[in-house]
Amino acid sequence: MSAPMPPSSLGLRTLELLQGLPPQRLDEISRQCLWRRFEPGQLLIAREHDDRDLHLIVAGAVRVTSYAPGGRETSFRDLQAGMSFGELSALDGRPRSADVIGLRSGLIASLPPAAFRALLQQEWTVTERVLLRLTDLARSLIDRVLDLSTLSVQQRVCLELLRLAQAAGVDGNQARIEPAPKHADLAHLVSSYREQVTRELSALAKAGVVARQDGALVVRDLERLKHIANREVAH
Repeated sequence: MSAPMPPSSLGLRTLELLQGLPPQRLDEISRQCLWRRFEPGQLLIAREHDDRDLHLIVAGAVRVTSYAPGGRETSFRDLQAGMSFGELSALDGRPRSADVIGLRSGLIASLPPAAFRALLQQEWTVTERVLLRLTDLARSLIDRVLDLSTLSVQQRVCLELLRLAQAAGVDGNQARIEPAPKHADLAHLVSSYREQVTRELSALAKAGVVARQDGALVVRDLERLKHIANREVAH
């Protein structure tokens, strides 16, 4: 990351974790943080690293991911401005469990673990938000394990497209995902290979379920996509 920047509580006002805290409290937290800019593709945290800070995303976006011994990448989630990462190591003091890579140029404020724990002791609203976030993380990981152990690559691709469609906004039985997801990114999200994802998307396009249009991926038949995602796998 680039050289440290001077603190500013203005950037903390949009943080989900800190919303509702008085300005003087945000000023105090901002002075405790180390502020740094980052660029796309930049490694912010490495798996097994001893960094223990809580990182607050003031601007930009990052991806939480991990690499198997053979080099295959599995992406867990993308985090946007206003979100945070690093809670687990900040709380239990253990090494990082995943890599975090910059997706879009941005700015993070890194809060030392002692200051984070003090904040949790002093501000119940922040503590409750952390608990809810960790609960959501546990549920999503359970769903992910079930998907990987019970669903085919085709079904996993369809489910991911459905998630992206819901996030983009559904219009009747259609949705427009813009920009169209890269095949390699989809492969990372569904724990597969780019070639397999390309085959599945080609099959969906041939069946009229999806189509590329002006840099976007248009889902033409959401109901059929749901049917493919939920049907039983042939044995």
